[in-house]
Amino acid sequence: MVTFLIILLIIVCVALGLFVLIQNPKGGGLATGGGTSNMFGVQRTGDVLEKGSWVLLAAIVVLTLSITTIAKTSGGTTAVGNSAIQERLDKTPSPSPLGGSLNNTKPATAPAPATTTDSTKK
Repeated sequence: MVTFLIILLIIVCVALGLFVLIQNPKGGGLATGGGTSNMFGVQRTGDVLEKGSWVLLAAIVVLTLSITTIAKTSGGTTAVGNSAIQERLDKTPSPSPLGGSLNNTKPATAPAPATTTDSTKK
C-alpha cells in the first residue's frame, strides 16, 4: 500500500511540475520591469491551470501525510527489522573521540635501548 502511494505521489509531483511550467508568467518577481502596464498578467486563461496547481498541491500534502501515517501504524514488520539493526549497531565498537583505533588492544611498547658499548668514544 505504501509503495502504491509513493508511486502516486511521484506522478502527482511530475504533473504539478508540468502545470507550473505550462502557465503563463505573471510578470512579477525578478522579471518585473519598471513601468509595465499589465502587472498581474493574463487573468482568464490561467484560471484552470492555477486551480489545477492548487488541487495537485493539496493532493501532494494529503498523500505525504497518509504515507507517513500508514508507515508509522504498520510498524509491525519494520519494528523487527529495526530492532535487528539496533542490536547490530550496539555490538559494533564505536571509534574513540580522540582519534584512536577501533580495536581495544594495548599499544605496542617502545623497543628497549641498545646496551652495546660505543667504541668510537674515547
